[in-house]
Amino acid sequence: MFDFASRKKWFFLLSAVVIIAGIVGLVVFNLNLGIDFQSGSTMTIDFTEEEVPQEDLRGALTEFGYGNATVQAVKEGEGDFVITTGSLTEAEREELKQRLESRFASPITILHSYNVSPLVAHEIWRNAAIAVAVGAVGVLLYTTLAFRKLPSPFRYGTCAIIALLHDVLVVVGVFALLRVEVNAMFIIGLLTVIGYSVNNTIVVFDRIRENMGKWSVDFPTTVNRSLTETLARSLNTSLTTLLVLLALFLFGGATIHNFVLVLIIGVISGTYSSIFIASQILVIWEGGDIGRFFRRRTLRPA
Repeated sequence: MFDFASRKKWFFLLSAVVIIAGIVGLVVFNLNLGIDFQSGSTMTIDFTEEEVPQEDLRGALTEFGYGNATVQAVKEGEGDFVITTGSLTEAEREELKQRLESRFASPITILHSYNVSPLVAHEIWRNAAIAVAVGAVGVLLYTTLAFRKLPSPFRYGTCAIIALLHDVLVVVGVFALLRVEVNAMFIIGLLTVIGYSVNNTIVVFDRIRENMGKWSVDFPTTVNRSLTETLARSLNTSLTTLLVLLALFLFGGATIHNFVLVLIIGVISGTYSSIFIASQILVIWEGGDIGRFFRRRTLRPA
């Protein structure tokens, strides 16, 4: 049986390094916000007769005065691109289309386009924050209720929330460091990661609860035994999920790349946090160093 509890400082150190690097990236680079979180326009175009390289299209947009525009190929070699710029009127969008048609000598079809106003962007930010907060509160209540028969059910819920926040910080930090665009799909992915992370954590906690009634051993040993029993299940589930996500990332369209990337990072972080973070915080709080510290203080004679 592997002794996870005795190595918890190393697990915490690794998480701290990743999270601190992400926070530094967030402070230095900030998040690369898409138009869902700030005003702007996006349109999906199709070059019907000419295969236009992505770099050539980006160069043409810079030449036309859209140096801050972003260009994503929907699928390599098919001539479809997603272009994101500042806010454009209908007339400006049509003018840009005509200039691109003239520049590349190919008719262009606008497959999809929309604008986001500053008011809508602010509303999306607010709703995203509310969604994450409600998800966290729901996790705390559910976990506390699920482990209500244990002496300290609130501790299990709190540890699950800490693991959840760990995963959110890891995902946000990696996106800040990689300068990947953050849009509404990012928030959807983040909420999915929260659910996945909590599911893994609940599985581990449930096994700890089962084992607490089987053996008269100290709490760290119970946690070690529980993690050993659930490790193969957690890793197998995560690896099979990652294989599907990698296939989607490599062969799916550009429009879902950011969403899939959130899930890939979140699955890795969620698996790690459920095994090496949430359970180890529970060891410290429930039956480890802090528990012994408070028991000594309580039993100390006056």
